[in-house]
Amino acid sequence: MVEFDQYLGFLAFLTILTIGFWLMIFLLTFVVPYWLGGNLLEMWKERREAKKAKRNE
Repeated sequence: MVEFDQYLGFLAFLTILTIGFWLMIFLLTFVVPYWLGGNLLEMWKERREAKKAKRNE
């Protein structure tokens, strides 16, 4: 038979596992694409401004 402290340990393990799973899903579906998109947009703006500055010389 499972004792109460083992049951609490199992519940803590499941809670941590579930939090980690949803955190990973959140990071992979929102944070990483947002970060990459922002970086690409900034690089594109910098290159466009460099071309404008070179053209205006």
